[in-house]
Parts: sequence; structure tokens; C-alpha cells
Amino acid sequence: MTTLVYDDIYTKHDTGLQHPENSLRITNTVTYLKSTGVWEKLGVEKPRAATIEEIASVHSSYHIEHIEKLARTGGGNIDPDTSVSPFSYDAASYAAGAPLTAIDLVMKGEVDNAFCLIRPPGHHATPTRAMGFCLFNNVSIAAKYLQREYNLEKVVIIDWDVHHGNGTQDTFYEDPSVLYFSIHRYPFYPGTGRESETGKGRGVGGTINIPLPHGTTSKTYISRFQTVLEKDIKQFRPNFILISSGFDAYGLDPVGGLGLGTSAFRILTEMTQKIARECCEGRIVSCLEGGYHLSDLPRCIEEHLNGLNSTQN
Repeated sequence: MTTLVYDDIYTKHDTGLQHPENSLRITNTVTYLKSTGVWEKLGVEKPRAATIEEIASVHSSYHIEHIEKLARTGGGNIDPDTSVSPFSYDAASYAAGAPLTAIDLVMKGEVDNAFCLIRPPGHHATPTRAMGFCLFNNVSIAAKYLQREYNLEKVVIIDWDVHHGNGTQDTFYEDPSVLYFSIHRYPFYPGTGRESETGKGRGVGGTINIPLPHGTTSKTYISRFQTVLEKDIKQFRPNFILISSGFDAYGLDPVGGLGLGTSAFRILTEMTQKIARECCEGRIVSCLEGGYHLSDLPRCIEEHLNGLNSTQN
């Protein structure tokens, strides 16, 4: 069974409706999934908030305190793209806590996998800096949690957001126990993610970047993705797979610039499912990152959810 982790608190992170990463991304998706019957088919779970100690497994104390203080004093802009409102610290804590809630459910055998319908997104947040719409790095906190609480030796993070997850890469660049795989448009924001960026020190080879040019089609994208899954992810044999699931590689996304159709997200998910079942008993937790086409984002997410469900025993 696939479960969906969600709470209305994510709508309280107020970036303004003119901002691409606004609350309509979430509310439109909830409305759509309920209208199609998908919502009722899933087990919907409420997340807990991540503790300060859990967030601090990735982020500096200054970073955490800065976000909290900014929120508690009324909010403000961190950079031209990234803002904090009075409820943003709480929303971000629950966004970081959602994959932890999902991991517990998967590891206890109560669900097969999970999708976390969350915001703010996370993969641009570095250990010391919020940026690119992101406050805390949700998947990185989840990877640390898996290793600390469940003693899992090897974790894979697959990132198919159209933007390179520089924050996730920074967190694990010298860590051989977490393999980070990003497939993204390049050159593009945030300017990182060249193929030559493969890790450092003991982490050399633990970062895989597949940069793609503007307009790359679904066929080419899926082919490049499959090659890494079969060649690198399978060989790594992870104990758990986390997905930074951005949907801004969708062809009509106003931010993205790649050419994926909605059905591509089901294909990518089913391919990931296959590897997960071979390597780690199908254990996957996926977290929403980008995706800014307000009417089609829900359809992309539906395809992803169908993919999570489609290949289970």
C-alpha cells in the first residue's frame, strides 16, 4: 500500500500568490486527488514536526535559529526567491518531519512506500543557507534519520527535479554511504550539477549528475535515467531509496524548460520501484520538490502515485 503524508499546515507558508512556489500547488493537488478518487484509495497520514535535533543533523544551529527568528518576528526575504512568513518555520518543520513519519511507517511494514505532499521544498537548502524556495533540506534530514534510527548503511537519493539539488549534494559530497543521483537541466539555476561533480575524498563516485539541455524529450530523459539506475544504483544496492520528486521537468511547466509529459513521471517511478524491489524490499519515500504548473502539477503527482502503486505485489 502507498500512503500519502500531508497536513494543511503546508498552506500556511505564505509566499504570496504571485510567487511560483505558492500554496495553490498544494490545495489544487488535494482538490484534484479527491475529485478523481485517488485520495480515498491512499492511506493519508498526518506528519509530525521534525525536532530541532533532527534538523540539526543537516543544518547549522545558526541556520535553524535564523529561520525561526525571522518567522517569529513577522517574516521577510532571505533572497529574491526565498521568503519566510510567520508560519514558515512551523511549516518547514512539518515538511522535514513528513518523510520521518513516512520512514517509520515503511520500516515497521505498515505501508510499502509513501509520498510526502509538502512545502516548502528542500533540495536547494545547504547546511548553512536557505535558498531557491527551500528552508530545510527534507530529504537530507530523512537520509540522516534512516542511518541514525535504523542503522541503514546505504541510502540512495534520486532527484528528478528540473533544478540541480545543490544543497543535497553539498550535504553528502564526502559521504560514501549516501549516493546522490540528480538528473536536471543544465546550465540552469543554481549553476551546479556538472557531470564532473562526482564527490570528494571518501565520497568520490557517490555523486552522479546527469545534466540535460533545454528541451530534452521524455524519451532521451528516460533513457539516461534508466542507464544510471541499472548501472550505478543497482550496483550500490541501497537499503532505502528517497526521491526528491520535482515535477518542473514537465514540458508545460512555466519554470522548467525540459520536455517531459505527465506519463513520464509514472514511468520514472515504476523504474525506481523495480530497482527498490530488487535491492531494498521496495522501500521508497518520495518528497515533493518543485512543479509550478498549477493545473497540471496535480496530474503529474497522480501519475507518480499511480507508479508507486502499480508494481507492488
